[in-house]
Amino acid sequence: MIEDLVSLSYEELSDFIKEQGEASYRAEQIFRNYASGFSLSEMTDIGKNLKEKLSLYENSAIEEVKKLIDRDGTEKYLFRLRDGNYIETVLMRYKHGNSVCISSQVGCRMGCRFCASTLKGKIRNLSAGEMLMQVSVVNRDNKVSNIVIMGVGEPLDNYDNLLRFLKNVNDPRGMNIGQRHISVSTCGLVDKIKALAEKKFQITLSVSLHAPDNETRNKLMPVNLKYGVEEVLDACRYYISRTGRRISFEYTLIKGVNDGVEQAETLGRKLKGMLCHVNLIPVNYVSERGLFPSDKKTIDAFRDKLLAMKINTTVRRTLGGEINASCGQLRYQQEEDERRERL
Repeated sequence: MIEDLVSLSYEELSDFIKEQGEASYRAEQIFRNYASGFSLSEMTDIGKNLKEKLSLYENSAIEEVKKLIDRDGTEKYLFRLRDGNYIETVLMRYKHGNSVCISSQVGCRMGCRFCASTLKGKIRNLSAGEMLMQVSVVNRDNKVSNIVIMGVGEPLDNYDNLLRFLKNVNDPRGMNIGQRHISVSTCGLVDKIKALAEKKFQITLSVSLHAPDNETRNKLMPVNLKYGVEEVLDACRYYISRTGRRISFEYTLIKGVNDGVEQAETLGRKLKGMLCHVNLIPVNYVSERGLFPSDKKTIDAFRDKLLAMKINTTVRRTLGGEINASCGQLRYQQEEDERRERL
């Protein structure tokens, strides 16, 4: 039973269209239109009767509710899904091209203390089509060259739909975005990291580490109670050995929690000899969390210690500060506004 046209691979869509008694070229039109950000109702080369016939099977169309634009050019989209849930997507502009950061779930169950995405837990996974439409709708106005799956949700907790999305967005008959232009984030689901390693994709895997030791990471990330630091790092080494790809470690710097020079030294020792890069990120302040970013002097000292230990390290440039572009904040605000209106 077909649940969603937008999530189908090109081959699956072709088979389905033929089963409906339609010409095979219709599959090409529909697949291309979805990759261009158009839902059935917006497709100009598909007849009314066929649209009505297929509309029963289209469940990943998204509606733009709000768009915020920062003076640095960052754009944050709030999309409403067919079931009324909200997700966020962020366009970031760099010299090397435009990157779109997409969500993979409605909410998140990982419970990381510094993240707004987890405030209401996980509601459901996004379909591959809902992930694709985030990219393609943004791409209608801004040519997207890179995809970062680091928005709301844990991508590897939605593993099957993630794989389907990667296949579809890479298809040359659709968006044709190469794997080396795609980054997938994870908080460290060891079993899924190893499973992904076996696929030997050429994507970039970004692992949210945020602490070099179990004591600190346990306090920040409940997932560490299941998969400790050493187990996560071992899985990363396995991933590198199977794919030949460099791991990117995301490290959110939180004032007085994980930003000491001695913690940088511990991190450097544990990453020694690994094909990796450390991306330091001053934490985004979320009022419900009460955690504050490290100051510049502390950030620089942390970075310099890692560099002195020959660990490739950079500090991420902060984008979208004026529009709360970090994960989950706009969605949470929208839902709270609607709750207050109902009351």
